[in-house]
Amino acid sequence: MRHSIHRGIKKTGSGLQRLAERAWQLSKRYPKSTGTFFILFLIWMFCLPRQLFDSPTSMVLEDRQGNLLGARIAADGQWRFPAPDSIPSKFAQALLAFEDRRFYYHPGVDPISLSRAFVQNLRSGKVVSGGSTLTMQVVRLSRDNPPRTIWQKLIEMMMATRLEATYRKKSILKLYAANAPFGGNVVGLEAASWRYFGKAPHLLSWAEAAMLAVLPNSPALIHPGRNRAALAAKRNRLLQRLFDDGRIDALTLELALVEPLPEAPHPLPRLAPHLLDRAFAEFVATGRLQTSRVRTTVEVAMQQQLTEVLSRYQQLFRYNEIHNLAGLVVDVETGQVLAYVGNVIGSGAEHGEEVDVIKAPRSTGSILKPFLYGMMLHDGQLLPNALVPDVPTILSGYRPENYKQQFDGLVTARRALVRSLNVPFVHLLQNYGLEKFHFKLRQWD
Repeated sequence: MRHSIHRGIKKTGSGLQRLAERAWQLSKRYPKSTGTFFILFLIWMFCLPRQLFDSPTSMVLEDRQGNLLGARIAADGQWRFPAPDSIPSKFAQALLAFEDRRFYYHPGVDPISLSRAFVQNLRSGKVVSGGSTLTMQVVRLSRDNPPRTIWQKLIEMMMATRLEATYRKKSILKLYAANAPFGGNVVGLEAASWRYFGKAPHLLSWAEAAMLAVLPNSPALIHPGRNRAALAAKRNRLLQRLFDDGRIDALTLELALVEPLPEAPHPLPRLAPHLLDRAFAEFVATGRLQTSRVRTTVEVAMQQQLTEVLSRYQQLFRYNEIHNLAGLVVDVETGQVLAYVGNVIGSGAEHGEEVDVIKAPRSTGSILKPFLYGMMLHDGQLLPNALVPDVPTILSGYRPENYKQQFDGLVTARRALVRSLNVPFVHLLQNYGLEKFHFKLRQWD
């Protein structure tokens, strides 16, 4: 018997209906008093797949504090962020008040809700209420919303009880928040919060949390872009329920009721587009990270400040046909990158604004000049306004030349660095010492 059951499970895989059919065949061969119960128990044990949700997620880039720097849309064209670590209290309270008031007390199936839904459907002569718990809705989402039939409802009920036996209540809430539809191509609470309100979920107001709590109930019919009166009415009824339950006070209710709905979806933050592309190519696309949520050492305030500074300079330099600027701010002591602007966005595609200048190949000598300049300043061997010779020079048969093959005679060290002149820096390196310079560079490895 054990061998036959194992062979049946192995043959049918995780498909619940096929497993049920196999169990029915086996139940005919063994005594009902033991075999049927055992087979039903096996069906219940193996009814959940190993991974409930396997849809692709958006690649999310965050700063060191978890602030959103940017995101890439998922492979299936959906804005679906990776599952969050926690759910904001306001959204959780609004969701439970709207969808499943006894969520923390039932084992995945709520007999009271099912009985009420049965009576309502019987009186209406059609399906007006499903009586599904949040756990059952998670199961339904994981099965790509199959047809609403009695058989499918029974399957969802069984899988919901198995889900409750496997996951904690908070984990089930997080699964729902990460995979619920919020209209259009927006999936999950975090993506919806950024798309509709331009902020992180933990910053949502009561009115915003209530709107997002009711939206998955009818994402195709009630969308912020249309049917605004229906959406507002549904949101306001939930806010009133939260007040009646003592979740919010009278002043909060009054302010929330007059809060407007979002006019249109917001664009997601695009504070570090080149770093986003680089992180995706190096960590996500290659599989070096198991998650598509990438936390960096960048500080969002410094990132914004550097972007603004470079944008101002780009407006000045573009009259000299200089259209590309990049900036990298690094903590000298730790080596952590604090700001990363690969190029100035605004110069246009014709000037290659999407090219990451930071990682673009460049002359090795030009890279080393700032290091030599900085070392000599640090050691007291050079001042920015010190004069350096820029004259024709021959060193052991080597004749260095500037890019434009011109000489200025004498030039300040700062000017030589700004113009990336080769001849003055050959003289500076000769004065500083090649071995000393090489030794200090090796210390930075």
